[in-house]
Amino acid sequence: QVQLVESGGGLVQAGGSLRLSCVASGGRISNYVMGWFRQAPGKEREFVARIGRNNLVVYNSDSVKGRFTISRDNAKNTVYLQMNSLKPEDTAVYYCATHPQWGTNVVDAWGQGTLVTVSS
Repeated sequence: QVQLVESGGGLVQAGGSLRLSCVASGGRISNYVMGWFRQAPGKEREFVARIGRNNLVVYNSDSVKGRFTISRDNAKNTVYLQMNSLKPEDTAVYYCATHPQWGTNVVDAWGQGTLVTVSS
């Protein structure tokens, strides 16, 4: 099973930017649909963005579309989440994941998460 390690989280002021990275080992991300999720304190984990093997993307349009960009570099076995115009409500632990196929929130593997804190 592929292992995922996220990095790039931290403390940022509202309006700032961060880029999260998710490096995979034990498998090639080119074989997977890759996703980002987040979990804010006291809330359920929610879908953020997904990128297919063919680079088709979809976002949680209610909260992040237009501000976040998901991308993948298969050569580096890495998925990214570029986050711009951050808001305090974006504060959460961000997780990357592999999906068995497009169009499902079923997850094969999770990373350990990286904390993003946005101050007002």
